[in-house]
Amino acid sequence: MKRLDKKVAIITGGAAGIGAATAAKFAAEGATTIIWDLDDVRGNQFAKEQTAEGKIVVFAKVNTANYEEIEAATKAVIAKYGQIDILINNAGITRDSSLKKMTPELWQQVIDVNLTGVFYCTKIISEYMVEKNYGRIVNASSVVALYGNFGQTNYVATKAGLIGMTKTWARELGRKGITVNAIAPGFISTEMVSKMPENVLDGMKSKVPAGRLGKPEEIASAYLFLSSDEAAYINGTTLSVDGGMTI
Repeated sequence: MKRLDKKVAIITGGAAGIGAATAAKFAAEGATTIIWDLDDVRGNQFAKEQTAEGKIVVFAKVNTANYEEIEAATKAVIAKYGQIDILINNAGITRDSSLKKMTPELWQQVIDVNLTGVFYCTKIISEYMVEKNYGRIVNASSVVALYGNFGQTNYVATKAGLIGMTKTWARELGRKGITVNAIAPGFISTEMVSKMPENVLDGMKSKVPAGRLGKPEEIASAYLFLSSDEAAYINGTTLSVDGGMTI
C-alpha cells in the first residue's frame, strides 16, 4: 500500500520547481494531486506528463492571493472528489530590495502571496478537513525566517510569519484531527538558483555544512513525511531541511 493511497492533496505553486517535485512524489505515492498555479502552460504540461505515467495529477489556474478564486477552486475539488486531506502551502514569490529601496508595492506583493494567500487557503480548506476530522497542512517557510537575510525584508517577514501561524493553527486544529507543520528549506537547486553565477553558487555552498545545495526532491520528501500518517503525532513544528545551515 502506498503512503498516500485514497488521499486528495492540493499543492500550491505546483507547476515547477519544488512544487512540481512534490506533486510528482505525492502522485507516485497514490494521492490524487491537484496543483494550483498561475503558470497554466507549465502546469498543464506537467499534469499531462504525470498523467501519461499513470498518475492522477490535475492542474487548475488559481491565484492564491485571491480569496474568491480559492473558494471556487476548493468547491470544485470537493464537488469532484468529496474530500481534501492534504494542503501544501508551497506558493511563494520574491521581490528583493534593501529596506531603503523597497517600495510599498514590493512589500505588498510578497505579503499578498506568501502570507495572506496561505491564510486564505488554510482558512477555506481547513473547514472541509474539520468536517472529516482529518487533515495535514504543511507551510513553506525558509531558513531566512530563522536568521534573516540582507535585502529580503518582505520575504523574511512572510516566512517568519508562517512559523507563527503554523504554531497557532496547530493549537486550534489539533483536536480536530488536523496537524499543521512547516518546513524551512535552505539553498535549493531550483531552476532560478541554477542560473546564478558560479561564484555566487560556490558562496552559497560554502555556508552549508553538507557542502552542496539541496535538491527539490529532498524538500518534497519532507513534505511527504509530514503529510503521511507516519507523522500523525508531529504538530506545530518547523523542520529545517538545509544541510545544516542553521546549526
